[in-house]
Amino acid sequence: MKRLARPSILLAVGLAVALSATGAAMGVQAQTPAPPITSAAPNAPACQTAKARIAFDFEGASQSRCVVEGETEFTILITPEHAPPINPSPWYAFRYTTTGNDRVTINLSYLGGKHRYDPKWTPKSNSGVTRELVCTTNEDASRATMVVPPGEAIVSAQEMRVSDENERALRRWAAAPDARRIVLGQSHDGRAIEAVHLGKADAPNLIILLGRQHPPEVTGAFAMEAFVDQILALSAREARPLADYQLLIVPMLNPDGVARGHWRANLGGVDLNRDWGGFTQPETRAVKAWLDALPAGVRPVLMLDFHSTNRNVFYVQGDEATRAQTRFLKKWLGGKENLYPGYPFTLDPRNANTGAGTTKNWFAATYAIPAYTYEVADTADRAGTRTAAAGLADALPAALSVLKE
Repeated sequence: MKRLARPSILLAVGLAVALSATGAAMGVQAQTPAPPITSAAPNAPACQTAKARIAFDFEGASQSRCVVEGETEFTILITPEHAPPINPSPWYAFRYTTTGNDRVTINLSYLGGKHRYDPKWTPKSNSGVTRELVCTTNEDASRATMVVPPGEAIVSAQEMRVSDENERALRRWAAAPDARRIVLGQSHDGRAIEAVHLGKADAPNLIILLGRQHPPEVTGAFAMEAFVDQILALSAREARPLADYQLLIVPMLNPDGVARGHWRANLGGVDLNRDWGGFTQPETRAVKAWLDALPAGVRPVLMLDFHSTNRNVFYVQGDEATRAQTRFLKKWLGGKENLYPGYPFTLDPRNANTGAGTTKNWFAATYAIPAYTYEVADTADRAGTRTAAAGLADALPAALSVLKE
């Protein structure tokens, strides 16, 4: 796998560095929203030969650069949306098309990160059916190589879950009794920050569920969707265990980042999960404004923020946890670490660092409530992820009851 970079790659790297620096400069002006746009996102240039074409012409495609290495070989340069340092979640998504029966070699060359996600392959001929491709990496994982079959397909770092999937979930949830679809605000690009408000508006207890602050974290979205589906099933029962609760459900807090194929940040160049407390971005401000407008008799009692990382883990309150919070944790998650086949998890108590600006820390400090980061492994078993999320939703009402003791 080791070889010297070709001049074309070096040129692309230089271009990417300049683009990253420009993005960082844009981030300084993050508090000034950009005008609304009409397309999903600006597309990166395609590259092609007589035998194959690589394109970035769909929602969620990465803003990558493509270099032609030969008739059936291409290199895609994968760069972050703003200059490093960035918590590396190197997203890539592209479409390839071949004109014959040749297999095509595609190299992924990373700037500002290393290979993290093995490629997911969704062929046009069988849309919606995805399988993982085999790829090889060099010693420091800065370069990965795959060989793709002839035809047309989308290759992406994780399964593609963009506005269509989000729309289907919002419609399904909003169709439930006592559910209302609401718009909390707008992103920099003018996209709606949408939510479902479930339960009676005068119910005294509020649960907040947040997702997709970081665009590539798709496994967390799988868990959140299954969790909310089960909460709705509980709410539909004759004996409703959550009758005294309302929920604010925000499945895609960073729609610009998802649409534009970002690694981590919103269009303002800010990691939204570091903006709680500062509230410099329209997405976090929209949630806070909604919370600030709550009636006097309604109070938040729980916040769950769904993410993905390298393992299944719940980041929970550390030594600062109150007795009620400790009882809740033990009742809800304690002893269940190996209960769900395909989804073992760990608990990681962490004291709040109020300067970090994370959702978990801000909700815990502001409302003195259990505020957990629900992390799902990048490689988690998808069926196990959904089963565990539904099971944990089932167990939630009994655990919430201990907060009232």
